[in-house]
Amino acid sequence: MAVFNFGRKKLASQQIRPEPGQALSWLEVFAVYTKPRVFAMVFLGFASGLPYLLVFTTLTAWLHDEGITRSAIGFFAWVGITYSIKVIWAPVVDQLAVPGLTRWLGQRRGWMLAGQLGIGLGLLGMSLVGAADLFILAGFAFLVAFSSATQDIAIDAYRIEAMDERYQGAMSATYIFGYRLALLVAGAGALYLATYFSWVVAYQLMATLIGVGCITVLCIREPQGPVSADDKSLLASPEKTEVKNWRLFFVQGVIQPFVDFFTRNGRFALVILLFIAVFRLSDIAMGIMANPFYLDLGYSKIEIANVAKIFGFFMSISGAAIGGILVVKWGILNCLLLGAIAVAATNLLFAMLSLLTPELSWLAVVISADNLSGGFAATALVAYLSSLTNRAYTATQYALFSSLMTLPGKFMSGFSGLVVEHYDYFVFFLVASGLGIPAILLVLVLIRRDGRVSESAAPG
Repeated sequence: MAVFNFGRKKLASQQIRPEPGQALSWLEVFAVYTKPRVFAMVFLGFASGLPYLLVFTTLTAWLHDEGITRSAIGFFAWVGITYSIKVIWAPVVDQLAVPGLTRWLGQRRGWMLAGQLGIGLGLLGMSLVGAADLFILAGFAFLVAFSSATQDIAIDAYRIEAMDERYQGAMSATYIFGYRLALLVAGAGALYLATYFSWVVAYQLMATLIGVGCITVLCIREPQGPVSADDKSLLASPEKTEVKNWRLFFVQGVIQPFVDFFTRNGRFALVILLFIAVFRLSDIAMGIMANPFYLDLGYSKIEIANVAKIFGFFMSISGAAIGGILVVKWGILNCLLLGAIAVAATNLLFAMLSLLTPELSWLAVVISADNLSGGFAATALVAYLSSLTNRAYTATQYALFSSLMTLPGKFMSGFSGLVVEHYDYFVFFLVASGLGIPAILLVLVLIRRDGRVSESAAPG
């Protein structure tokens, strides 16, 4: 019998908020990062970021080493579509129990641990199967992606519910740091291990590292809060209210978040969703071919790890920091426009790189531009998506936006190998750059609409 948790959204809304005008001293600001739940987000962010590259660019490097065709490598990008459709089962993670785990750990931690166990099992399976059977390998990769997306839903909900609103900035900052650190480990770290040992060893070690998240889940506490009398009655006698429970689950968990978004934005909501869907087309479409591209140019895995992963990591962080500053200075929409133009332009640099003799200096220049623009654009987009979200439906609405943000790009990237094989990398990157044009045009539409709204709201 499923256990429902309709008290969650009431719980979040009943957390203690700071009094208006109350400010934290500088000592209190820095002390925020010493709070156990804030610090724990570093490790949860690490668990969230670790699987992503292992079923994306790191996996393509492994397949390339095994002599798999570019077409087959491109189709593996469709495994990542799982991240893009997590909104489908987000209401389940939000409101239904995991048999055995929810009673022991609670709703959020139970789903986190279930996802982490699936990730570990999937990575171990991938290491044992390898390229000997691509169908089974794809199945284990799908298990990793599905479990990882499920874990992400639970972590996002925990981050919102675990701390008061004043601490949400610190929670997000520590989470992003852990996530980026995991990308470095799963990217450069896996390439180092594959070079000095083997891909099997690399993936088995990555499977053990998911234990960082499992230990964190066992150490943190489940968010606690009051449950209303109505919710208590539902939880106490589910046998008598099963039909009512399922109706309530469907209405509150599935229908209301979408109704709220369209009510607030009207018909223009469709334009907003279209913009979200196309903004990262150019970026994601080229990502699946990045490592095969570097390897085909003649760069070694160590050179890729040093420049594209480690150096790229710091450039991405720098781009995100610059984006955060300029969002405050210029506003979200202006930064979205700049980011969309920059991401499309960097694909032209990759096209240029495909025509040059392999030199680390040129690789560093292109990687710098790509990661700076990517970090900048991502910061602006996250700020924009956050501004669209109603805090009453944060988990489901954010799952909708983040799913839509990557789904078209993941689908398009599945054909990237075909473009490379039938033409070449130069044409591929030109096409990837052209995919950024719709995002640029739609940002201009958003800016124009924002100007009209501002004019209509102005007095007189």
